[in-house]
Amino acid sequence: MKMNKKNIIGIDMGGTNVRAGIVSENKLHEIISKRINSQVSASEVLEQLFQITDELINPDVSSIGIGVPGLVNTEEQMVYDVVYIPSWKKIPLQKLMEERYNIPVYVENDANCFALGEYYFGKGKGYHSLIGLTLGTGLGSGIIINKKLFPGKNGGAGEFGMIEHLDKTVEYYASGQFFENVYQINGEEVFKNAKNGNVAAIGMYEEMGKHLGNAIKMMLYALDVELIVIGGSVRYAFPYFSATMWRQIKTFGFQKALEHIKIEVSDLENSGILGAAALSYDVDK
Repeated sequence: MKMNKKNIIGIDMGGTNVRAGIVSENKLHEIISKRINSQVSASEVLEQLFQITDELINPDVSSIGIGVPGLVNTEEQMVYDVVYIPSWKKIPLQKLMEERYNIPVYVENDANCFALGEYYFGKGKGYHSLIGLTLGTGLGSGIIINKKLFPGKNGGAGEFGMIEHLDKTVEYYASGQFFENVYQINGEEVFKNAKNGNVAAIGMYEEMGKHLGNAIKMMLYALDVELIVIGGSVRYAFPYFSATMWRQIKTFGFQKALEHIKIEVSDLENSGILGAAALSYDVDK
């Protein structure tokens, strides 16, 4: 796969925290992390992003990549409905950044950036196709097909969590939301209890694993990828739900295909920053 030796700024844009760094020679340097006030006007949030970028920008930086928790239409160069930033309902983020820094800027959904990060730097190296699955308070995914990110025409490809499942959606049952939604208990508390051997907490994870296994089967029927990489905070509980997840996956209709399907847990640090920087690698193909 093609790698860029130039300096690239990667920015992982969260609702309360922004993390950024410079990627050069396939390594991450100069990581900074800043809390932001996301409840102010669109221009004020943007100014905070400028301040963070200003700390890293230098004449050797060739491009900037930004991952945002929202819908990104790359044709329109527009970001929509950014999670936790109420004022960013519709913002031409790429255009505004390019006007300020006069270098190419690439913006994508953060789950897409996670998938790219895994493809170039993590468990996805060497694969032609994968799904990067982010399991946290929600369920997001990024898709790599034929060695290239597939965001879809409107930037919404891979939103499997929004698909109807039982009486709600896939995300309702197959993410960290599950514990609050079904048992009215905080997911962090469930994880703590499970680590202490609590049978009820482990049972909750096993139940969530069944839903996740069904969701993964759906993804495989749709895309037939080689690899699924699980990221997000819920991945740390993988030992508690992997058995029931696999039990459901093994009912997949194409048994021969199961011999080749790999499911890995991400161990990549700073995947959001790395994946945002890798947006330029993807464009350069």
